[in-house]
Amino acid sequence: MQCAERLRVQAYFDAEVDALAAADIERHAGRCEECRALLEDLERTRTAIRRGLEYPAAPATLRARIARALDEEGSARAPRAMSTTPPWRARAFWQGAVGGLAAAVAAAVVLFFLGAVPSAALLDELTQAHVRSLMPGHLTDVVSSDRHTVKPWFAGHADVSPVVADFSAQGFRLVGGRADYFDRQRAAVLVYEHGAHLINVFVWAGGHRGFPERTTRAGYHLAFFRAGDLEYCLVSDAGWDELARLTGLLRDLGARDARAE
Repeated sequence: MQCAERLRVQAYFDAEVDALAAADIERHAGRCEECRALLEDLERTRTAIRRGLEYPAAPATLRARIARALDEEGSARAPRAMSTTPPWRARAFWQGAVGGLAAAVAAAVVLFFLGAVPSAALLDELTQAHVRSLMPGHLTDVVSSDRHTVKPWFAGHADVSPVVADFSAQGFRLVGGRADYFDRQRAAVLVYEHGAHLINVFVWAGGHRGFPERTTRAGYHLAFFRAGDLEYCLVSDAGWDELARLTGLLRDLGARDARAE
């Protein structure tokens, strides 16, 4: 008999559940071998599709044949005496329309599978990871304000090595760090405290996807920047000015570290 949670597990994989439901499903998958295997199978399938997909583009000859067929069909249906559009203009219109349609379909398929731009799902994933971290026992894996403790910890637990520093003097106390899994990799997460606000700084590797400088998701602020080959995203309910200050501190630290190497 199949596990009754299979449908919810599939919805979780597609990022169609809220943060609390996601946390519940993760706990279930940790106990249920069947659902854990389902998640692994879904991940393998998605990876295979993304790796094997070829860029779909309609050949110019096909577009031309479609345009001619549309011209002929339009001519057969409408009496020539009633036509007020010059044939060359109609042909140009249909060629442009068909070419644009083919390009739009190709772009949509590529963006959907390869994630050339930040998808709503990825933004939701970041927001949900932030919300999960606010649940008891989920905020940090290593608790320390010492960069010499936090930064080495990432070496064995994350796929990237972010810049790490305690900015207590500037109002941003380093609480610690943790590893989080999203975008098919182990991301590093720095946790800062600013007054009554917690700020998660997610760091992961990957090609630039044209992230906006800032956006809002489910009431939380997301601020992005890039340093080298690493993507940084600050997520918090803190104000934009606070996130901008912490972003500047992290940028400056990264620049200093890069010059020192």
